[in-house]
Amino acid sequence: MNDKGQMSKVAAVRFERLLPGPIERVWDYLTKADLLPGWFGDGEIEARVGGKVSLMDGHIRGTVTQCRPPHVLSYTWNVFDPGKAVSPYPESYLTLTLEQQGEKVLLTLNHLPILEPFERQNAMGWHTFLDMAEAAMRGEPARPRADYMKKNAEIYGVDLNNIVR
Repeated sequence: MNDKGQMSKVAAVRFERLLPGPIERVWDYLTKADLLPGWFGDGEIEARVGGKVSLMDGHIRGTVTQCRPPHVLSYTWNVFDPGKAVSPYPESYLTLTLEQQGEKVLLTLNHLPILEPFERQNAMGWHTFLDMAEAAMRGEPARPRADYMKKNAEIYGVDLNNIVR
């Protein structure tokens, strides 16, 4: 037995993306149920501490841990298999931070911890969601998610035919 604390590092994914402002509009795209389907699929985020998060038809579920509109939104992130009440994966944490920069808004996304087998897939997935969110915020028609996934799979070296589960 060792009474001394152990130091460790956890894998994380971080993105920064400049989006069309103003900041309140970007916040709405991150939190309003009627705007989420354009990039995150059907779901809801109750934008208050303790609020429920349910995205992609319940595939992703969590609880809001920080909510400081229009600057910070954090929530737990749990991946659920269809029809299951318990996630086979450990809980992780997503933090979205917004900062007005002129007419643009800097979105910083941090997601951690990421299990090693999922690091590349996680980066590919967030890159895809951010591409779709940016297109929606620019008022462009959304291309199928598969189009973005294919492009981003190449960037991160992910074989879409052999996704880790």
